[in-house]
Amino acid sequence: MMLSIQEASINFGGVHALRDVTFQVTEGSIKAIIGPNGAGKTTLFNVISGFYPPISGKIVMFDKEIQGLKPHQVAALGVNRTFQNIELFDNMTVVENVMVGRHGLSSAGLVKGIIGSAFRSPFVRREEKDIKERAMHYLDFVGLAPRAEENALALPLGHQRYLEIARALAAEPKLLLLDEPAAGLDERETEDLSRLIEEIRKLDITIMLVEHDMNLTMDISEEIVVLDYGEMIAEGTPREIQNNKKVIEAYLGEDIGD
Repeated sequence: MMLSIQEASINFGGVHALRDVTFQVTEGSIKAIIGPNGAGKTTLFNVISGFYPPISGKIVMFDKEIQGLKPHQVAALGVNRTFQNIELFDNMTVVENVMVGRHGLSSAGLVKGIIGSAFRSPFVRREEKDIKERAMHYLDFVGLAPRAEENALALPLGHQRYLEIARALAAEPKLLLLDEPAAGLDERETEDLSRLIEEIRKLDITIMLVEHDMNLTMDISEEIVVLDYGEMIAEGTPREIQNNKKVIEAYLGEDIGD
């Protein structure tokens, strides 16, 4: 089992953001996390990726407990993510944003790069060349190679989301957390995103997805976890979730099957 969430709980003041959430993620799968606003979806991603430590419970990845580790330590174990609110370096080009993700493969490598850059040693020049080549590879993968030298903020919203994905892929994750990747996209862009996610899975990357677009979620997910007020109320295949009365009552409405 790639990832096991075991009775994970976290509070913010008197609010139970997550309460005894328990499920597993199988290697090579696409697993979606859905629920209404405030259900705890992004909080769960923050707990998995090390931004928040749970107050109780365990997060186990490949039999190693990772709860309490710092984000860069979790990333070094193979977990990377995108964000609900796009987080790009607006003073950098498209390719430079992806190169940052590549530099982040290890904190030691990043420090070495910073120190070496000051002296521009041959090693650093070779390393920078390799990093840029790999960054261009991932830009080509998401279809942004022709815009590599443009400022990141010059890209339209959909392309900015693809850029975030390329940057996350540059760190060569084993587990990729996508937080509302279809937010703000039109129907055609969402269809393209669906195909891209399937291509990412073919790279032997396991995917967890937080998404409000139910058509996208039902189409590409093998399993779905439903949260409501921080508690897990259902888990199953898309068809099982579509027919789950608790889910219909809590979130999706009677037309979930449409």
